Amino acid sequence: MTGTPLGDFLRARREALKPHDVGLPEYGRRRVKGLRREEVAILAGMSSDYYVRLEQGRESSPSPQVVDAVARALQLDVSATEHLWRLVQPPEARTWRQAQDTTVSPQLLQLMDGWSTSPAFALGPALDILACNSMAAALHEGFHPLDNLARMVFADPAGREFYQEWERAAHSCVAEIRAAYGHDPDNPRIAEVVADLSAASDEFAELWGRHDVKPKTQEGKHLRHPVVGDLHILFSAFTVNGAPHQQLVVYQAEPASPTAQAFERLRARADNSLSRELWDEDQALTALADWATR
Repeated sequence: MTGTPLGDFLRARREALKPHDVGLPEYGRRRVKGLRREEVAILAGMSSDYYVRLEQGRESSPSPQVVDAVARALQLDVSATEHLWRLVQPPEARTWRQAQDTTVSPQLLQLMDGWSTSPAFALGPALDILACNSMAAALHEGFHPLDNLARMVFADPAGREFYQEWERAAHSCVAEIRAAYGHDPDNPRIAEVVADLSAASDEFAELWGRHDVKPKTQEGKHLRHPVVGDLHILFSAFTVNGAPHQQLVVYQAEPASPTAQAFERLRARADNSLSRELWDEDQALTALADWATR
């Protein structure tokens, strides 16, 4: 049964814990998955009735002390605790929420285009690819279309070959969308992506139900491009000033590494693709001019 975003999160995190995880004895066969509500209440130092009201959505404004106690009881990490704090805020207090502008600023587009040796792209909260430079387009040339990272991981046949650590990529995508959902549970684009991928992929639906939370961080990735081969990349993600619902993601290679050499070959492919596009555009303009003079 689906309840409130807060209740769904608390229930999922409670069910992910076993009694021995929190130092409680476990006797006989248990009829519930994970911890009982009463056990969480004991760990948090509150009445069982109050905790039940939290999960059922009948108590939506817990005190800071209660939030901290529940986070400790459920052994939430920093990201999950921040997510919990966002969920207990009333909608009007979510300052991040705003009209979801999918337009990337001309300044950001110019910045990305200037990185001729690094793939760079802008993401929306549902992991929609809003814009990318030629290197990023060449890197992801095996995907059709180049539209949404989560769809590319879970629903595009190229995903399992491209992402060499597929399970890690899958977990990251879902946890990143969940983090964005915490900022704006009513976001219609997030709801659309979640519904579509839940219907298309049992693996996505299972991971979404776990309520894991993890915003993008700086870490490595192991990718395999269909032409230039294996890539061991580093990446950074940045919040875009003026559009906090957008992120700028930049991939880099260690200097003088095999991946740096592969990036050079990727750059050549990007340059050739751009040249073909410009040539096709020029041919189209010439044909149009010829037709206009007849």
